[in-house]
Amino acid sequence: MAEQETRQFVKYTFYKVDPQWRRLPEAERADGKREFAAVVDEFSGSMVLRSYSLVGMRGDADFMLWQGADTLEDVQQVATRLVSTHLGHYLSTPHSFLAMTRRSQYVAQHRHEGQEGTRLKVTPGQAKYFFVYPFVKTTEWYMLPAEDRQRMMSEHFRIGHKYPSVKINTSYSFGLDDPEFMVAFESDSPSDFLELVMELRHSEARKYTLRDTPIFTCIQMPIGQTLDTLGG
Repeated sequence: MAEQETRQFVKYTFYKVDPQWRRLPEAERADGKREFAAVVDEFSGSMVLRSYSLVGMRGDADFMLWQGADTLEDVQQVATRLVSTHLGHYLSTPHSFLAMTRRSQYVAQHRHEGQEGTRLKVTPGQAKYFFVYPFVKTTEWYMLPAEDRQRMMSEHFRIGHKYPSVKINTSYSFGLDDPEFMVAFESDSPSDFLELVMELRHSEARKYTLRDTPIFTCIQMPIGQTLDTLGG
């Protein structure tokens, strides 16, 4: 139970701005961005709250907030404050994912300092790019003997360790949201991430993947710069 109490909720909220917002007077848009950014900055002092732009990356989302919080009420408070801002009146959330941190059952044979799967706290790095997607395994995966799953995950880890420029953050959505996992990769090299994903396609565990889309490519930047990419 002690471990349960130290876990964090992980929230990925994707926002899309209404085109009408870009037709507002410049001063009104600027005030709205400052108000929205002030709320993000306020909560950044008490929880993990990172901002990312998706402008030009996807057509269904303009920016994303990655949040690590101790309670669901904390998550809800941030969301309520943001939608209450003037800019918030012009935002929709086409994608929203909720998960929790949890220690992986597969990492014992591959543990090293900072090893993915051993952390119960959201610990963002400083990489420029962020790649996020929900993940669901097939029912057959969970019916396999534990030693078979461990063997396939060990191969998965070995492939991942070949790309040290890519840091993975896995959180768990079982019973909390539609996916089973949320996986998020931090890297300064989109090329390395592409190569990693391509190599993982050839791993044995791949045949037990039911769904791993949509995939979001994000660019990390401070909230003010993130909102400036909205244009208008």
